[in-house]
Amino acid sequence: MRVRLTQLDGSLPNLALMKLAHWHRERGDEVHYVRHAHRDLMEPDYDRVYGSAIFAFSADRVAEFMRTWPGAIVGGTGSESKMTIEEITGPDHDGYDYSLYPWYEPSLGFTQRGCRLSCKFCVVPGKEGKNRSVSTIADIWRGEEHPRKIHLLDNDFFGQPEEQWRARVEEIRAGGFKVCLNQGINVRLLTPAAAEALATIEYRDDAFKERRLYTAWDNLKDEGIFFKGMDMLEAAGIPPKHVMSYMLVGFDKNETWDRLWHRFNRMVERGISPYPMVFDCRARDADRYRELKRFQRWVVTGLYRAVPFSDYDAGKKAQRKERAVQLSFLDAA
Repeated sequence: MRVRLTQLDGSLPNLALMKLAHWHRERGDEVHYVRHAHRDLMEPDYDRVYGSAIFAFSADRVAEFMRTWPGAIVGGTGSESKMTIEEITGPDHDGYDYSLYPWYEPSLGFTQRGCRLSCKFCVVPGKEGKNRSVSTIADIWRGEEHPRKIHLLDNDFFGQPEEQWRARVEEIRAGGFKVCLNQGINVRLLTPAAAEALATIEYRDDAFKERRLYTAWDNLKDEGIFFKGMDMLEAAGIPPKHVMSYMLVGFDKNETWDRLWHRFNRMVERGISPYPMVFDCRARDADRYRELKRFQRWVVTGLYRAVPFSDYDAGKKAQRKERAVQLSFLDAA
């Protein structure tokens, strides 16, 4: 059987496609991995075509993929499909083919699935169900020939039973692992015990270079509980400068710029690094969406430290010029 695996978005290795590749190759199938929806001029026919999309903003690309490959199997949180990999491979298959991503050094996986919350903008509870433990660190790590770097994709690490997350923390500590939790720690449900546990591990950014924890402040009404969680982290010895917080913008129809700036400024004043996540509100207000994307670029490039938003030009020439400003600013910092 000839199989096409298509990664439609995302910069990280796609675990679902890695599992499918492993399963098909065990069966003796010929696997082709690509990152584009279109069909190349000399591309052969396939017996089975898969596509995986992680983000909702990839809807247009998913549609193009389905037009090009009628009958393809599409999944992922960026699609409308609720199909799971286990429905294809069976519940007992366990294995991932990292050869799709030869450049990738860390080991990637989940210690838990699901989430305790049910945020309206999030598909995780509907796709993954209630929070549960699924793997140990030993299950995820590829072995001694690979770096002791674990990239966890857990949506709610501390939502699994306490004895389970404590066991995972001890495995990280005892094994001398560096761990990235860039899906975010649920600071709204954080406890002092969880904060203290985080302070004992080598948490890192997704490049495994800087000390970084990720969390989120998506709604203004959560201001009090968000900073209560930040107080717990700081009391445990984790400084705000180690924290990057995602901030959802564009989802709330009643959101104003004053409310958005309030969240942004409070985090900056505390020493937290904000990371705006723009909800796809183009159908509702295309102009607002474009302005929010401009705001996002201004923040994630770090230019908010050097260039007022009112002076920020998101054009290509301006981006190159501002990148030079950013680099010189960071060199001087």
